[in-house]
Amino acid sequence: MDSQILINDVEIFNGKEPQTLRGNVLIRNNRIERISREPIPADPAAGVRALDGKGRFLMPGLIDAHWHAYLCCNTMQDLLTSDPSYTHLAAGREAGATLLRGFTTIRDAGGPVFGLKRAIDTGLLPGPRIYPSGAMISQTSGHGDFRMIYDHFHGGCGCEAAHIEQLGASRIVDGADAVTAATRENLRQGASQIKLMTGGGAASLYDPLDVTEFFEEEIRAAVRAAEDWGTYVMVHVYNPRGIARAIAAGVRSIEHGHLIDEPTMELLAANDVWLSMQAFAVEDNTYPSPVQQAKHIEITQGTDRTYNLAKKYRVKLAWGTDLLFNPAKAKDQNRGIAKLARWFSNYEILKMVTRDNAELLALSGRRNPYPGPLGTIETDALADLLLVDGNPLENIELLTEPEKNFLLIVKDGTIYKRQGV
Repeated sequence: MDSQILINDVEIFNGKEPQTLRGNVLIRNNRIERISREPIPADPAAGVRALDGKGRFLMPGLIDAHWHAYLCCNTMQDLLTSDPSYTHLAAGREAGATLLRGFTTIRDAGGPVFGLKRAIDTGLLPGPRIYPSGAMISQTSGHGDFRMIYDHFHGGCGCEAAHIEQLGASRIVDGADAVTAATRENLRQGASQIKLMTGGGAASLYDPLDVTEFFEEEIRAAVRAAEDWGTYVMVHVYNPRGIARAIAAGVRSIEHGHLIDEPTMELLAANDVWLSMQAFAVEDNTYPSPVQQAKHIEITQGTDRTYNLAKKYRVKLAWGTDLLFNPAKAKDQNRGIAKLARWFSNYEILKMVTRDNAELLALSGRRNPYPGPLGTIETDALADLLLVDGNPLENIELLTEPEKNFLLIVKDGTIYKRQGV
């Protein structure tokens, strides 16, 4: 028998338009079958589960376009010293918490999440939809090179893989042929897109923010291999030179970009490249090393300028959080949404964290693990929905307290939370 859920009397935000619709929504199995202002007949004998929304706000499930489902909930010490089974169990537990924060979909920006994705998709564990990248692909000394200073070897040089590579968190490679092989290996395992590191970062130990990583021909090798599989490459990079090189090589999504200059932002717009940003602030993280902390501060100082330039040139913007190695901060995932209010209207924010993010994820084409419309409430869309106690179009802060304000969480047509409905 088909599973049917009828949500009556709700104020519907479809993810696209600022106007809402007062009406009713029928879900059959994992799809939205009907949306109507008029009552939709419900026959309990036919297995229809009718819920009274009482005029509350119904919206698409949240999407985090830059999340690390494995790396967010394990410290660096965990990764270096713990049995891998412990760190994977931690990721499984965090996946359930992520879903209960209202995130029904995440794009994983690097890490060993293929098993976690399978466990969620098969119903073994609750969690969000995962668009996996697989191991982050880094050059020697790049942002994904998390070896200790006394480790001189890695898998990319034909030696035994470094510990971080054995975990599946990163692949350290040099040269176009090695990049091609690493890309194809991730695709073999089920990556929906490929993640490269093309500039320095804060969390890594060896690469200053101004450095440019991978030659253009190396980046292009990953792009070619990904395009042969019908998908795209996303790159971690903050500085203008690294961004420009990635665009020249055919990259479709720039992750971060906080140190960008105006000519390079114009280049993004001219090439229709996405900017997947995070509203980083100094208080978001505290790094153990003074060098890392100084890099973090420099990055956060570019947040305001980058958002303003992106708005000026109407660059395609996505939103994500990019939490790494800090389990205590995972619960603050929703707060990153509210921080966008400095630059965007509540409608623009809601659209960005639903429909806009879904548009970026759809670049994975035939490698899309969840074919069908996401981030929207429309006929035949995948049934990922939140019922909110209050109107986020009027008060975006409502999204920062999901345990209190999210009364209903539906993912793939299954109810994962029901509170007072």
